[in-house]
Amino acid sequence: MSSSLDELPAHIRLNAHPTARDKAVAASDISPGSVVLEVPSMVVSLLPSDKGRRCDFCLCSGTSEIRLAKCTGCASYWYCGLQCQTLHWGSHKKFCKRLASFTASAYFQCLEAHEQLDALLHTHLIADISSNAPSDIKAKQLSTFMSLLPGPQHASLPAACPMSVGVDVHQNLEDLFVRSGNNNFAIHSHLTTIAHGIFPLASRLFNHSCLPNAAARYVICRGQSVRMEIVALREIKATEEICIPYVDPALMEFRQQIFEFTYGFSCTCSSCNFISTLGSIPSLPDSEAALAELDSNLQSFCFPSGDADDRTLLLGLTLPDLPENLHPVLRESYLLRLTDAFSRSSHEGSYHIALDVGLTVLAVYLLIYPENYPQIGMHLLEMAKTAWNAVIATERDDAHDAPTKTSLLKRARVYRNFASNILEVFGSEGDPEGPLEELAALKKLLHEES
Repeated sequence: MSSSLDELPAHIRLNAHPTARDKAVAASDISPGSVVLEVPSMVVSLLPSDKGRRCDFCLCSGTSEIRLAKCTGCASYWYCGLQCQTLHWGSHKKFCKRLASFTASAYFQCLEAHEQLDALLHTHLIADISSNAPSDIKAKQLSTFMSLLPGPQHASLPAACPMSVGVDVHQNLEDLFVRSGNNNFAIHSHLTTIAHGIFPLASRLFNHSCLPNAAARYVICRGQSVRMEIVALREIKATEEICIPYVDPALMEFRQQIFEFTYGFSCTCSSCNFISTLGSIPSLPDSEAALAELDSNLQSFCFPSGDADDRTLLLGLTLPDLPENLHPVLRESYLLRLTDAFSRSSHEGSYHIALDVGLTVLAVYLLIYPENYPQIGMHLLEMAKTAWNAVIATERDDAHDAPTKTSLLKRARVYRNFASNILEVFGSEGDPEGPLEELAALKKLLHEES
């Protein structure tokens, strides 16, 4: 049976890899922002938090113009229209009537949240394969999926909703299960996860790196299956391997455990190699005063001029450059503390505190993420919005002074421009009215203040 590998784009080659199965390499130079590969989903499963808010087939968000209708058979799946419900019915009918009793069962309720999501994704996979609506695309997806390497074997196989399947599917259930756990992706809209899905060709082609040169974005169109686009984050030279992140590179402490448990490999990228040389990441100080000093020292190291400026993103800082006294900032709890403080202070109107904390967050991001990584751009956009809100708050204050406003406007423009440079490389994804539209609106506001 033919597979999706038979139809690779001309700019991708599959070469031998010294430790992994293969590697996808660029057959010619690929420019930043170029779509390296477009892949349709095989199956998707919404997160519980998005059930009833998005179409279970195309993942389109319900709006005042798009009213979601509930499946009367299971009362658990929602559709944006008859087209999506009809397209999904071939597989959904396999488990529709039995889903409610399965999800209410003591077994399902005892599962961890991620195990419940796996069980539903497996349900969708089995139903899709055993549906009576085969196509050439589905046949190639299945062939590619079955060619994937199985994940690590654990104590028991995950469950799926009971359904009637053919003998051939029943005999291959274990082969399906051991490949789906390590070959599914978090689907996001504006970098917020909304679902998980299986994209066999992407799993087959791209190896992981914590310092990737490409990343996945998702195309959501009403009435169509979700599509993944692999986008080049920087220039990828001919013969260079194309890598994507399997997990968030910010998981500095525990990502190796995730790789070994879920995927069955150890990452040897330069970031992971540096972490391994530390033995263990030093603990964070206990006192608030010592943490504040750590924040200040990190800012001074990453921003010698005192703030992000036109040279900031050209410094090319890497983890090995980090002085020993700053190694505690690699603790995951350090970044979590900062992002929580930034979100809280910016929403409470403590904009100057938010801008200071946000600069420390940016310093961590520049150390752990590669060039043009979208999370850096999203944070810079939030920084720009916070600076703009500080401008508005200053104007409302009768005692405001012009130098403060001028300084805040400058910061807002610098952050917005940096964010635009990064997010325009990554491009738009998911729902309409995303970060690129916010950048355009903010640009107009800042122009009016000139």
